[in-house]
Amino acid sequence: MSIQSKARREAKKRKAIKARNQTQINAPAIEPHAELRNPQGELLAGIVRRSGVWVLGMHGQIAGSSDSAAEVLAMLKRAAALHEAQGQAVRLVYSDELRDTAELEAAAQGMSLEDYEKKLEEEMRANSAADPGEGEPAGGNTEDSQQTPD
Repeated sequence: MSIQSKARREAKKRKAIKARNQTQINAPAIEPHAELRNPQGELLAGIVRRSGVWVLGMHGQIAGSSDSAAEVLAMLKRAAALHEAQGQAVRLVYSDELRDTAELEAAAQGMSLEDYEKKLEEEMRANSAADPGEGEPAGGNTEDSQQTPD
């Protein structure tokens, strides 16, 4: 093995590492804004903002996204209420920025944040009544019905 071959291999490695680091630098920043945890400290759900979009994650997967902070906050509060209703204690913490943005959105529609959340809850209930199976709690045990061809 020649010294030049080793130098070329090392240069390729450095170039690959530099390219990977550059990709990470150019990636849009993810800002954490809310988290829902159980008493053991396990993360059940959270809200982040990425490229100006609010993203709701539950059980390690993206559950939805919206331009509306009020919508994702209402969904996370609904998830917390569902856990509480099942007798599972949870702790919900969210940033002042998320709360303030949500309050501004609600105020723009002439409502308080609580009234806006109630309106969204009613809409979600109406949608789940129209689409059976859609309104079930995340992570619930459901069986998908499969149709067999005739």
